[in-house]
Amino acid sequence: MNKFLQSSAIALSVVLMAGCGMGRSSEGDVIGAADRPEFNPQEVPYGMIACPGGTFHMGQTDQDIAASMSNLNKQVTIGGFYMDETEITNNEYRQFIDAIRQDSLDVLGEEYVMTQLYPDTTVWVRDFTYHMGDPLMEYYFTHPAFDDYPVVGVDWFAAKYFNNWRTKLKNAYNTDNGQAPMPNFRLPSEAEWEYAARGGRDLATYPWGGPYLRNARGCMLANFKPGRGDYYSDGFTYTAPVGQYYPNDFGLYDMSGNVAEWCEDAYSEASVPVVWDLNPTYYKDDEPRKIVRGGSWKDIAYFLETGVRNFEYQDSARSYIGFRSAMIYIGRSSGREFGFGN
Repeated sequence: MNKFLQSSAIALSVVLMAGCGMGRSSEGDVIGAADRPEFNPQEVPYGMIACPGGTFHMGQTDQDIAASMSNLNKQVTIGGFYMDETEITNNEYRQFIDAIRQDSLDVLGEEYVMTQLYPDTTVWVRDFTYHMGDPLMEYYFTHPAFDDYPVVGVDWFAAKYFNNWRTKLKNAYNTDNGQAPMPNFRLPSEAEWEYAARGGRDLATYPWGGPYLRNARGCMLANFKPGRGDYYSDGFTYTAPVGQYYPNDFGLYDMSGNVAEWCEDAYSEASVPVVWDLNPTYYKDDEPRKIVRGGSWKDIAYFLETGVRNFEYQDSARSYIGFRSAMIYIGRSSGREFGFGN
């Protein structure tokens, strides 16, 4: 190719590149790529509550009666995020199971869906000795009377699978409507969970702020085990429908009691001093113990405290462990975006 033809080809390629979006400005300025998806301020996902970023003292808020020394106090900062207003209910989880059966049964197989994702209803019999759990085993997940009760009998892996499905469901809708994808739904980190449970009240013993378990009228403030052999003084024998007790200052329900909740973190007695003090999360793939927080309908008040840590094995399903989802907030989170601050 001679020099004239080569120069002409280069000039033509520059014109074509400019016309294809590699340089939209006729003045030669860098103004960003063309045809980017529109992204307005991040919408609050359906069923979620905004938790503004902030700094708080993570850790034990009262006497460590178990002498575990596993949750020493540490000041940390949490970025803004969203969290489900309530625990995931039976009916919400049923939507997930129905979708998996319809769309993925050929790939996953019936056995995998029923043994790994479908709630293990036998937990109502296996978790307790000499206990008449058969009625709950038969009806808790299947009967519409329990639709608004928290799902139980799902292990850590199933909770994470649910969040993956929920992310795909939401972003498929966004893509079809020309919207930017949302961040992933996921389990909250242990630090996020504790920060959210306190609802902006630093070192609060319980999500409602005070050290007491009853309000001024003498009503119980959570679903738990108030005394030896007493499961009913709070109004419910087992789990309660979600949202039956007062929310905390962030607007989150049942952060203590009803069912304990899976978190993203692996469990270690010594993880608190190790993790960073900004959005701390303890990952360890070969650690089968995962954090559960909040206490449940079968637990005494100590396990309802916001600073008490507990764990369960990741492949264990229990009648007293459920979960809720979280999502990161993209952008500056001073609190104004969430309706907090000036």
